Amino acid sequence: MRKEYLEKRMARLKAKKESLKTRALASNDVAEVRSINEQLEELADEITETQEELDACTEERSAEPTAPADAKVVNGNVTATFGTRSAQPEKKVDDPFATLEYRMAFKRYAQTGEKIPENLYVRDGAPANTNTLGATIPTTVLNELINEARKTYGNLYSKVRKMNVRGAVKIPIAELQASFKWITEDTVSPRQDGGKITDYVEFSYNMAEIRVSQTLLSSIVALDVFEREIVRVMLSAYLEAMDKGIVSGSGIGQMLGILNDPRVTNVVTFNATQISDWTEWRKRLFAKMPLGYRNGEFIFTVGTVDAYLETMADGNNNPIFRQATGLEVNDGDFANPNGRFFGRNISLVEPDVIADFDTAASGDVIGIYWQPTEYAINTNEQFGMRRYFDEERNEWVNKMLTVVDGKVLNPKGFWIIKKA
Repeated sequence: MRKEYLEKRMARLKAKKESLKTRALASNDVAEVRSINEQLEELADEITETQEELDACTEERSAEPTAPADAKVVNGNVTATFGTRSAQPEKKVDDPFATLEYRMAFKRYAQTGEKIPENLYVRDGAPANTNTLGATIPTTVLNELINEARKTYGNLYSKVRKMNVRGAVKIPIAELQASFKWITEDTVSPRQDGGKITDYVEFSYNMAEIRVSQTLLSSIVALDVFEREIVRVMLSAYLEAMDKGIVSGSGIGQMLGILNDPRVTNVVTFNATQISDWTEWRKRLFAKMPLGYRNGEFIFTVGTVDAYLETMADGNNNPIFRQATGLEVNDGDFANPNGRFFGRNISLVEPDVIADFDTAASGDVIGIYWQPTEYAINTNEQFGMRRYFDEERNEWVNKMLTVVDGKVLNPKGFWIIKKA
């Protein structure tokens, strides 16, 4: 009976919580939203307490002995052979950075600088190390960030390989090879060297930051709204930096981009006439490409695609781009603004990542042909936040920090497309 009562109470509390959250989102009155937020905090405590009582009821019921199959009544008493109770399974330890208490404490830290109590971020009996990244951003916020990164803007970042290896470790790239040998009754195949290590990549500990306006954070009072805005701000800055880093990162304290990797030496050039001629694409690019690397993808700006690829025409100025190259571009779809060219996927990027053909100078890069899985980003996908006061601007600044690096693994499948 008590468990049924607690379940009904939990349902009422959750319904009240949803109602208050709806009111908070619809309200433009700061005082009212603050009041609702206080009620939500009290409700969160009640929900936690109720859940603990429900869990206790479940544990008590599971601890009660049940009559085995041979139970029977003798002189009014139950007799049976009761076996020894098996050991209780270990109680699951929750992620300390996912609890409501930590999320609320992190919100207060970001808005006011109030220190997060040590007991809220203890993991495995010891407090988490906050010396490098600062206060760890709640797990729920990071999960939302990662999920959004997979399905929204960030065409290049969403395709490359993600790794989580320790920095300063050299990862070898081996050339494994052997040759076939005919043998006779009088000869045997000679032993062959299976290959040698000719190259390697090494990831560094590059620190990156995202700065968030204190004014923005201070004005968001409801927890779910606060976390949603944190994700939006972080995602926009992070994905823009990742796309630019993949293409043109300097490699000095940051990712090494495709264009700055000295191992990427395949280059093809097009002038204004050649880039609009489908036969030139076949002769200049595909005819020189080994079979093993022909299943790659393109990176272009939508300006280059619109002005030169989608204007391919025959001698009578009839459009032939679709028939000749299979060009299809979803440039009207913001969520997935990509397409296909000669059967290969296209990732469309902004002109600040790669230049449009019209605005590019001679020798500038106007496109890339690449193997996305041969570029790797190394990160543990963790973010921390530090808060400090800017003396010159007299304002608080929230600085989000993360450690990330990126490099080309195998450069042989990359071609740089330049304006002649």
